[in-house]
Amino acid sequence: MPVISLLSLFFTCFLLSSQCYVDLFIIHKLALLVSSLYYFLQHCIQQHLPCLLSPNLHPRMSRVRDTTNAKITAERALPFSNFYNKLIVAHHLHDEWFVVYLLFLVSSRFPNLSIRVWDSDGDFLLIEAAYSLPRWINPDNSLNRVFIRNGEVHILPKTRFGSNSNPDLLDSLMFLVGDVGGEARASDSVQFAVRSRISGYPERARLNVHRVRVRVPASVAAVLKHEPCLVSLAVEGFYDRDIDSMKYAARMERFLPGGRAEELVEVVVRLSRAMYAQLVRQTFQAPKCYPMLPPMADGSAYVEAELGMKIACGFEMMYQQRQCDGSEVRGSSWDAYREELERTGYFKGLLPGSKEHRQLMETAQENYKNSSLFSRTSEMMNAPVRRIDEILALPHSADDFRGIELPPSDDDAWLYSGEDELNSAILQRQKEMEDYELTHPKSRKSRDHKDFGPSDSSEVNGFDPGDISKTMQAFIKKLSTYEGAEVPENRDSKDVDLDVERFFKDIESVMGKTGNKSTVGIADDDGESSSDMDFDDSEDGSDLAEDEERESAFMDTYSAALNKELKSTTLKKSFIRANEETLRNDDKGKSIVDEEMDEDFSPVDVDVNLVKSLLDSFSSQQGLPGPASNLLGLMGIQLPQDSNKDK
Repeated sequence: MPVISLLSLFFTCFLLSSQCYVDLFIIHKLALLVSSLYYFLQHCIQQHLPCLLSPNLHPRMSRVRDTTNAKITAERALPFSNFYNKLIVAHHLHDEWFVVYLLFLVSSRFPNLSIRVWDSDGDFLLIEAAYSLPRWINPDNSLNRVFIRNGEVHILPKTRFGSNSNPDLLDSLMFLVGDVGGEARASDSVQFAVRSRISGYPERARLNVHRVRVRVPASVAAVLKHEPCLVSLAVEGFYDRDIDSMKYAARMERFLPGGRAEELVEVVVRLSRAMYAQLVRQTFQAPKCYPMLPPMADGSAYVEAELGMKIACGFEMMYQQRQCDGSEVRGSSWDAYREELERTGYFKGLLPGSKEHRQLMETAQENYKNSSLFSRTSEMMNAPVRRIDEILALPHSADDFRGIELPPSDDDAWLYSGEDELNSAILQRQKEMEDYELTHPKSRKSRDHKDFGPSDSSEVNGFDPGDISKTMQAFIKKLSTYEGAEVPENRDSKDVDLDVERFFKDIESVMGKTGNKSTVGIADDDGESSSDMDFDDSEDGSDLAEDEERESAFMDTYSAALNKELKSTTLKKSFIRANEETLRNDDKGKSIVDEEMDEDFSPVDVDVNLVKSLLDSFSSQQGLPGPASNLLGLMGIQLPQDSNKDK
């Protein structure tokens, strides 16, 4: 299965407590906090694993998670009780913002609670309020600076913690506790941007849930009964399938031990709208071993069986793939481990694939397998596998699911009418951008200058099209390798030392064609041959001359035939010839034969044609990136925009 970066949501809640003992009041408040979140996290969002909120109540055992990668440093004991949780929301962004809504709700009910929330992209609250943030804050200094407190966003000010580095977590929490005046409270525009994003919840979360009837084997029905949240992993395994994982589905060894003899049972599953769309919009043929209903069956029954087949195959692919991944060196944790080794110079700059590099890689993999990081990763990957094994070890059969009254499937008309919602979201983002540009005119000017290049009259008047041909000639004379042309950073490397005139004379001496003569070699004024190759006046000389004459005659005939073919095309009209204006003025009074001879013998202006082709290509890009602008950018040339294109 391809390694796909799944969106994960992290949050940590901190409550101030005593450093010497655990306050029973704190325990009671945390218990209320956990119970208030538990129902929503279990029933209103789609996760990969059961949600377990385990408070860390002892302040001396509190561990600080101070990076977006959830790394733990335990050097400092915090006077805060806290609990931490990670939710894998994958493709379901609605679930992420619903959790943010819940965290805002909880923080408003518990004034002393400080919450830090982030995801795989970092502090996504700042991303949402990007048009309202102060300019000094950026991803490099936002760590341990953004919190949710009292139902509002708080950003630690740079006047207290500076803007060149990230503040310490303990210092940030202590400042928030003593911030009576609200110095860290974010601006109203930031509050509005985030509040607008979470408005409409929890009703929006309920609308995002789609219930549907499906027909699945009894083994799959048993897993869905005990752990309904695992359907998210099954849908992900089906949607992200590849050739290797589909081999598991072709056999169905875990969920169809009886093959086609297995009976399908009807159950109801709860999916997010995104998950339902991923199943419905995918075309997938049932494996030969699967007891699929025939297409001639009842329409609704066949649709239910087809959806159930996709879920069952997803379960099989997910189960087998995770079982393999849990014992192999692969995944994001191994990638991070390998990148750390590369940064520290472990591979000594060796070429990947070389013998020494392979030996070092094998040693690194062995050390990784013996590390606690691999143990934790393997345990996490195998958690769904172990849980499925536990469920299937219990007695179950198709009779357990008969005679149960099931609710009907929800209407899926929303799947075919999402254009209005998409257009609304696009218009909303466009309005935010326009409002920002109205309040920040300087930013708009700098953005226009950056995106579209120089457009003022001074820069346009200073542009010389002749620079294009000169720079192109210099560009093609640079050194090149099998990987392509090399453009040195200083762009001042010496040209290749090649005597072009001498080179062509040598070639002509070998080919036997020196202007109008057909003799071997080129005699200069002193009667000496300019070629480094001397030929004896032997009998072979006449044979060589005859061969050269025949070859020359063939080339002349071939060239004449080629020119005759090209005359019937418009190819010659696509080139600009030298002194074209002079030729046009002298055309009057000439015959057709004279005009054709003038066209044949007038040379093509290479430089003008080069500039014209590049300018035409640049104009067709319409201000967007493209081959012409990229090539000219490598040569240090930035073309002005066409100011007359809209006139």
